[in-house]
Amino acid sequence: MARFVWSVATASYQIEGAWRADGKGLSIWDAFTHTAFRIANYDTGDIACDSYNKISEDVEMLKKLRVNHYRFSVSWPRILPDGTTRQINQAGLNHYHRLVDALLAWAAGFDEKFGFFYVNHSDPSLPRIPKKSVTYYATMINCNGFPDPLQGPHECQTLEPEGKFHQNICSLVQ
Repeated sequence: MARFVWSVATASYQIEGAWRADGKGLSIWDAFTHTAFRIANYDTGDIACDSYNKISEDVEMLKKLRVNHYRFSVSWPRILPDGTTRQINQAGLNHYHRLVDALLAWAAGFDEKFGFFYVNHSDPSLPRIPKKSVTYYATMINCNGFPDPLQGPHECQTLEPEGKFHQNICSLVQ
C-alpha cells in the first residue's frame, strides 16, 4: 500500500518577485500584468513573495513544514533574458545555484530513504556520502536546462537513474 507523502510546489512568477533584477527579461506574465485593464487592482508579480531575495527564509519554512518533496519552477526569462540562448544571464543562473545549494543543505539532514546523502545513523560522526542523485541534479543545473536536441542526447539525459529517489528528484527539475 502506498504511503501518503506531503509535498509542496511553487511557481517562479508567483513567488520570486525581483521582476527586473539582475538582468531578468520579461515573461509573458510580466507583459500581461503590466498591460492596463488586464488584472484587477493592477496587481503584478513584481515583488510577489520576494523569494528571489529570501531563499534562506524559504528553505527554513520548508524545514518547519517537514515536507519530503519540493518542486520549484525556473523563470526562464531570468536565465535567457531575450528568450534565446544567445545571451545567458549568469546572475539568473547564480540565483538557481544558490537555491539548489540551500536545498541540498536542507536535504543533508534527511534520512537515507529521502535524502541526497547516505547517512550512517548508528555513527553520525562518519561523513555523509552523496548519492548519484546529487551528481545527476548538479549536472541538470549545469546543463542550464536547454541542451541542443539537434546534437543528439546530452549527458544530462543519459545518466543512470537511481530508483524511486531519482523519480522524486526529477520532479524537482521539471
